[in-house]
Amino acid sequence: MGARTAKRVGFEMEFVKVMKPGLLTTVQDLGRPEYRTFGVSTSGAMDKLSLQLANILVGNRESAAALEATLIGPHLLFQREGVIAITGGNLNPSINNQSIPMWKAIRVEKGDTLTFGPCVDGCRAYIAFAGGIDTPKVMGSRSTYVRGNYGGIEGRGLKSGDDLQVGESVFHVNSLNGRRLRPNDIPDFKSSRSVRFILGPHHEEFTPKSFEAFLNEPYTLTNDSDRMGYRLQGPHLQHINGPDIISDFISAGTIQVPGSGQPIIHMADCGTSGGYTKMGVIISADMPYIAQKKPGEQIVFQPITIEEAHRLLRNQEMLLSELSLINRIKAKRQAI
Repeated sequence: MGARTAKRVGFEMEFVKVMKPGLLTTVQDLGRPEYRTFGVSTSGAMDKLSLQLANILVGNRESAAALEATLIGPHLLFQREGVIAITGGNLNPSINNQSIPMWKAIRVEKGDTLTFGPCVDGCRAYIAFAGGIDTPKVMGSRSTYVRGNYGGIEGRGLKSGDDLQVGESVFHVNSLNGRRLRPNDIPDFKSSRSVRFILGPHHEEFTPKSFEAFLNEPYTLTNDSDRMGYRLQGPHLQHINGPDIISDFISAGTIQVPGSGQPIIHMADCGTSGGYTKMGVIISADMPYIAQKKPGEQIVFQPITIEEAHRLLRNQEMLLSELSLINRIKAKRQAI
């Protein structure tokens, strides 16, 4: 029996039935950052930029809950009309066996089915529904934290037979259908480029030779990677005084180096503290790019300044603010 919340009075809800769940499909929003001081993982979407853009396309708040599908997408049956948008990695989406574009708001009718084919590029797709997925909030978020068994639907990935309830949209279906991003605003997950990071407090704890290798040689993302962390394989990083430190704060993007000498990138479901040396932290603007990496792909690191990291993040936030403002203006016009 799928999870449902009580139907609100005054309007109809849109329901989506899960026919097949895909490899790992979970309900995610922007997570629980305000609870990190209590040892709670932030969780939330791995690629928060794609989640936010998907929500904007269907007229939701940027923080609304959507589905995150990993490598193999789900098979969904729509039980009411509505509007969806798919962003992030290209998992080859189709409606009623007809290929559909990504980064665009698309109307669906009762009885339509959404399926996915082989992964074309990227790793994680985001499926947003006008109105947002309406599951109970846990600590202010609907995000699924599988390791903790809370959030989303019973703290787990989707399974066949689940029903997803969707909230009320402030927009009429017809006013959303066909919205799309400008080509220049679509993130590029295909091109191979360096991953930018800020040097951390322990980069001088490695021998000069291994530090030089870290900056100039590629690392490969291993199969032993998940939403908690990416394990990399590449040049061995040799510690000068050993890998252990007094445990201190870590966040998504932290590049930690344990005794194996192989880096670990902490991701959305990471903990809040750790006791290994930290080479640095990946800048926020590049976390969506990292989130779309899959096992077997390579990563090359490039250090940049905090000032440059701030500039890149401001550019990203300005784009989201501009698109969200357009949403609010359209919503007010429709209400008149």
